[in-house]
Amino acid sequence: MAVVKATEADIDLLARLLRAEAEGEGVQGMLMVGNVGINRIRANCSDFKGLRTIENMIYQPHAFEATTKGYFYQRARESDKELARRVIKGERLWPSKFSLWYFRPSGDCPAQWYNQPLVGRYKLHCFYEPTAEECENIYNTF
Repeated sequence: MAVVKATEADIDLLARLLRAEAEGEGVQGMLMVGNVGINRIRANCSDFKGLRTIENMIYQPHAFEATTKGYFYQRARESDKELARRVIKGERLWPSKFSLWYFRPSGDCPAQWYNQPLVGRYKLHCFYEPTAEECENIYNTF
């Protein structure tokens, strides 16, 4: 069962985001980017209040650099769509399990990003998650 509603068009859109944001991080890195996106829809807190759909999440202003680059606009591959389906169904990986932010610094991960603590790093991406007091919804089980 899906943790957020998704049409085939949504799956295609999310698949393109995973590929554009994290193809170089492999399957696990792409899944983690998907975790952050799905978390943003479920969170309804911080900068992500009112996001209800995959499309809203992906095209939120300044949310993903990939949407401003041409690579995002390539056709989704079936393997990317399968990864999108996995995160839509609720597959979560640490350190993105409860993260709402990630980014790729040129060096070490800062201890905080958007006032949120660093939870971990996977390859080149650093992941940050809110506290339960700030964003209770993100810690709710499906």
